[in-house]
Amino acid sequence: MVTYVVLSKFTDQGIRNAKDSPKRADAFKQMAKTFGVTVKDIFWTQGRYDVVTIVEAPDESSAMSLSLSIGALGNVRTESLRAFSAADMAAIVGKMI
Repeated sequence: MVTYVVLSKFTDQGIRNAKDSPKRADAFKQMAKTFGVTVKDIFWTQGRYDVVTIVEAPDESSAMSLSLSIGALGNVRTESLRAFSAADMAAIVGKMI
């Protein structure tokens, strides 16, 4: 599985309908399942980003398909960060020269 931290900002449309954000989060979780993606957690945040989501995808193309699909709805713009666990990072640095 590939882990991503997804940073989201509300669009003008999204902030106008902020009251619906918890319902949209539930719909996002269902949409993610159609791509084989698991939503591990969703946090609404203050500051530069409005929502931070942790997802696990079976592969990068599934994550990309989900990202494009959610963006097409027009409520958020996202930035996805590939995340590595401590075990992943130990293996990665173990290959360093």
